[in-house]
Amino acid sequence: MARWGQPHGHQALEAPMDNGKINLTYDGRVSLSFQLAIPHAPDKVWKVITEREYLDAWFPADVDFNLTPGADLLFKVTPEQVERFGLPADHVTRGTVISVHPHRILEFLWDADTLHWELAPDGTGGCWLTLTHTMEDEESAYAHAAGWHAGLEVVAAQLDGREVDWSPWDRADELSPQYRKSA
Repeated sequence: MARWGQPHGHQALEAPMDNGKINLTYDGRVSLSFQLAIPHAPDKVWKVITEREYLDAWFPADVDFNLTPGADLLFKVTPEQVERFGLPADHVTRGTVISVHPHRILEFLWDADTLHWELAPDGTGGCWLTLTHTMEDEESAYAHAAGWHAGLEVVAAQLDGREVDWSPWDRADELSPQYRKSA
């Protein structure tokens, strides 16, 4: 069972995940890292973190991944972001795929940020999922922490075949004070 809360009124996650950890990098940037033990094989997890049919439920932008190093990425706002944050409906940020090792590593730039996803077999048929989001400043890390936490809860639910009947955006709002307190 998870060491952190669960979506209100919903089944607790099976896999333990600590809160995201924020650290300074060697070049003065800030990294936000999550690690989640998942009782599913890396190939199954890979689908949930790269394929559109799963991404739409949890990823904080509308994106189609071209899993080719050097490929351009377009991150479009979702209708939820337009409504919640007042972003223009045509707002787009760009990125580039840096590295792809199927079922193991996906790394890409999203604007000036770097997102590194890593899957490591755990020896029991499951794997460890690690997300490291590197950005310019600590305030940005705290701003992103609750959102990634909520998104990873959806990833775990999708993998377990559980219905996701909560909003990751609402869940991020619930989690945000927890991350702000740890600042």
